[in-house]
Amino acid sequence: MSYVVAVRALCDFTARQGDLDLRFTPSPTAQEGIAGHTEVTSRRGPGYQTELSLSGSHGPLLVRGRADGYDPEQQLLEEIKTFRGDLDRMPANHRHLHWAQLRVYGHLLCQTLGLAQVNLALVYFDIGRQTETVLREVQSATDLAAMFADQCQRFVAWAEQELAHRAARDAALAALRFPHADFRPGQRDLAETIFKASSSARCVMAQAPTGIGKTIGTLFPVLKAAPQHQLDKVFFLAAKTPGRRLALDAAGAITRSAPDLRLRVLELVARDKACEHPDKACNGDSCPLAKGFYDRLPAARASAASSGVLDRAGLRQVALAHDICPYYLGSEMAKWSDLIVGDYNYYFDLGAMLYGLTLSNQWKVSVLVDEAHNMVQRARQMYSAELERGALRAARAAAPAYLRPVLDKISRSWPAPGVSPYEVADAPSDKLLEALRGAAASITDYLAEHPAPIDPALQRFYFDALHFARMAELFGEHSLYDITRSGAKDSTLCLRNIVPAPFLRPRFAMSHSTALFSATLSPWNYYADLLGLPDNTPWVDIASPFVAEQLTVHVAAGISTRFQHRAASAVPIATLIARQFQETPGNYLAFFSSFDYLDQVADLFEQLYPEVTVWRQPRRMAEAEREQFLDRFTLDSSGIGFAVLGGSFGEGIDLPGARLIGAFIATLGLPQMNPVNEEIRKRMQVLFGAGYDYTYLYPGMQKVVQAAGRVIRTESDQGVVYLIDDRFGQQQVRELLPRWWHVDQLGPPQRTSAGDGSAD
Repeated sequence: MSYVVAVRALCDFTARQGDLDLRFTPSPTAQEGIAGHTEVTSRRGPGYQTELSLSGSHGPLLVRGRADGYDPEQQLLEEIKTFRGDLDRMPANHRHLHWAQLRVYGHLLCQTLGLAQVNLALVYFDIGRQTETVLREVQSATDLAAMFADQCQRFVAWAEQELAHRAARDAALAALRFPHADFRPGQRDLAETIFKASSSARCVMAQAPTGIGKTIGTLFPVLKAAPQHQLDKVFFLAAKTPGRRLALDAAGAITRSAPDLRLRVLELVARDKACEHPDKACNGDSCPLAKGFYDRLPAARASAASSGVLDRAGLRQVALAHDICPYYLGSEMAKWSDLIVGDYNYYFDLGAMLYGLTLSNQWKVSVLVDEAHNMVQRARQMYSAELERGALRAARAAAPAYLRPVLDKISRSWPAPGVSPYEVADAPSDKLLEALRGAAASITDYLAEHPAPIDPALQRFYFDALHFARMAELFGEHSLYDITRSGAKDSTLCLRNIVPAPFLRPRFAMSHSTALFSATLSPWNYYADLLGLPDNTPWVDIASPFVAEQLTVHVAAGISTRFQHRAASAVPIATLIARQFQETPGNYLAFFSSFDYLDQVADLFEQLYPEVTVWRQPRRMAEAEREQFLDRFTLDSSGIGFAVLGGSFGEGIDLPGARLIGAFIATLGLPQMNPVNEEIRKRMQVLFGAGYDYTYLYPGMQKVVQAAGRVIRTESDQGVVYLIDDRFGQQQVRELLPRWWHVDQLGPPQRTSAGDGSAD
């Protein structure tokens, strides 16, 4: 069995040395890099060959890649690298890596063409000046073969270890049994759905009720499928920290149940959370964990590879034992782990690390998307960009005199003040985009010449300008361009993505299979349309293990929670909550559409019923405060927790049994009716013929069902849910509630319509 490795990956492993050095030396964008390569190769003669595929073997290794360019007449092989600024500032270990790559390609070329020697050239192309710096050498085929053998020998032991690990891993996974005595009801159906999706190499949407164990019910079958379907990696992607924790717990349960399974599990953590020295820069002159990073990396990598589950704490322990940076050790171990747990952005963002690695290494991966109802909003954020006039002023104030003229040009190109506080335009003007690109290029060149730390205000605007210009290149009917004005001087320009589908389709196409699962993936066409799922993606609704007798669902149809009726609704809602609590004391959650509405009802409730314990979700909540709020729900406590729908307590929390026996949901959860959402509604109507539903009703009801799902978590739970609003009595709303619920109505419904344009 051969081990396939790319030339770049081989040299990254064997030829990197010295410090980790991330001093701000701006590199060209991907588009600029491609343009730079094209410019260089266009200057060559007619017989010049580009993107030359080369490969060769050494023991179990099959090394392959594409050389940038070859001139047969001169027997000249070139490796082209684009850069900005002063070439002398490039760290020596970068140059060392580039020569290693070129010499490997040189050996492969000599071997392929039977050459006795070859001319090699490193071509450094300055994007700003459009000039080349060429470094040449002549190497004999014999010397290159020796260098290649040396590179491979330093990798071959690792490769043989990886082959042995893969064989043992696949053997153990093939024999893997479910880690618990039996599946929960509904969990087996979910597992079979995920396994079939992997077998047929396609995406699947699985709507599965809360409390059946979706995490292990999806992770187990995709791991079980790995040997048969020759998967290299499994990515488990979560929207929030609790989802990552559940995935790591499930992986732990699986590995404990199979002593022969040596599964490498990695948790990816954001850089700011993993950094040990936030007061220091990422270079060897500042941070001790960057000093000699690549020299100590091999030992740390070997230790990490043998550690099994590397969660945040485990990765930190290994990294600090070897005096290297935990964050960048995690980035390295993403190449060598079997199961990687992280946030959505690691695969779906514009510059996603896991997607990039999958693409460059041609991995065969399966992707699990936890709580996938969050994907629409999260993906919209990934592919949107904003520029603030105030941030431009702050950047100019902080900028050196050299850069102020290019920032002034942006200011002159800024949309003129208008009478409307909100305006939708066709697209950013060419004048503005030209000014942004010019400023970004000038700042990049300046930073390349002056690599010292820059003022945060200037850096923030620089990054915002780069992202805005990039998203402007990708602008289309999937996005809106709008201008929000606040006062005479301040405005915000936004390229607002509302349909992420065009950006996500390549991500789905790259994976062997992708499973999106949640308790709320209805209706299927809403998610399929907005996320860009393949046409053959099935939608599966897993039957609930719970029965209607476990959950009493009341609709308080005599109350309206619309904005204009909130003052009048406070007393009826407080009375309803108190009556239920007096009948069945225990722990309850009461959800409202805003903090103002929450405070209005909670203040009244405490005034009318001071004997009932009440605790509230604060407006800005640290992690410790979140835990304190949840700690109030004990098996022996009783009281009402007031919370905002769609916030920290509307999903992703588990309070089984007596810890939570009921919920009051005083809202349909409809997004606020404002100019932005109205423009989204219009675009949704044009694209999908369902403007109101796609903008208001479906997102709102998703939050309602998620919140109600906190009540019944196990097959022995009993509870009650009150849906407080007359619109819950309507058929189109009822159809979005779980099938297993039996809903009764308290009082006559009002005659208003769910689609009457009234916001919550």
